[in-house]
Amino acid sequence: MYNYCTLFDSNYVTRGLAMYESLKRHSDNFHLYIFAFDERCYVLLKKLNLKSVTVIALKEFEDEALLGIKNTRSAGEYCWTCTPSIIKFAIEMYSLQNCTYLDADLYFFANPSILIEEMGEKSVLITEHRYTPKYDQSSTSGIYCVQFMTFKNDANGMKVLNWWRNACNEWCYARHEDGKFGDQKYLDDWTARFEGVHVLQHLGGGVAPWNIQQYKYDGKAFDLVFYHFHGFKFFENNKVELGSYRLRESDLAFLYKPYVACLEKINARIGTIDKTYDYHGSVKSTIKCTIILRNIKRWFKGAYNVYTKDYILGL
Repeated sequence: MYNYCTLFDSNYVTRGLAMYESLKRHSDNFHLYIFAFDERCYVLLKKLNLKSVTVIALKEFEDEALLGIKNTRSAGEYCWTCTPSIIKFAIEMYSLQNCTYLDADLYFFANPSILIEEMGEKSVLITEHRYTPKYDQSSTSGIYCVQFMTFKNDANGMKVLNWWRNACNEWCYARHEDGKFGDQKYLDDWTARFEGVHVLQHLGGGVAPWNIQQYKYDGKAFDLVFYHFHGFKFFENNKVELGSYRLRESDLAFLYKPYVACLEKINARIGTIDKTYDYHGSVKSTIKCTIILRNIKRWFKGAYNVYTKDYILGL
């Protein structure tokens, strides 16, 4: 059995469910623990009665340590802070032998078990950003990405997990300070600091907008296990943004088209249950001068990735 956990709130529901649907499509021996980060999200997920899923409410999960620091973090920072805690909770509450954390904006194109099996006898699995050189942010955002991480319930695995949880509880903010950034820069020295840490070698795991430029596939499926749809967002005017990295049309057709199609299908299904809320988490378009200037700069760099949903789906 492969155990996974993830977290998201009402504004991220369709992306979280797309991740789940893709996991279910490619894996039949798994269980996913979803930590619902607001009550609306929890109620909806319970109504959906998802197969191979346990939904966990904040009131079940939050302990005194987390509640004591919650008001000192933004919503995003609090999610980062909680990442090691949800893994620890799932392992200890459900007596799991292992648990793999998944970012909610991942989407699977193959069974991720091949990635987990690669770690062998090691206790912790981490993934590199593998930045395309022009986008290298290792010094600020970290060598490794908190997107797909496995911890075994053994001495080495729990030692790393408890250390990370304590570190995030103490400091986890969306700024650079003393060599730290969020929950992520903490991973930089794990291979030296701890025993039993394995760095993923499979190039089909950890594919993302910041490294897709290195992959050559001409519309044919390379050995892709998952893609990280970082920076993807919906706008209220039927448009989507695909992030701020240069993407090719083949990337849009091969990666983003099936993702948008899945998201729209999920949103339509949710609409039969609850039409009172936008579970895409769509944001309003804005005409602030700073944003217009930023978009102009991105356009000149070939990284202005705003399209209508119809354009993406028509590729």
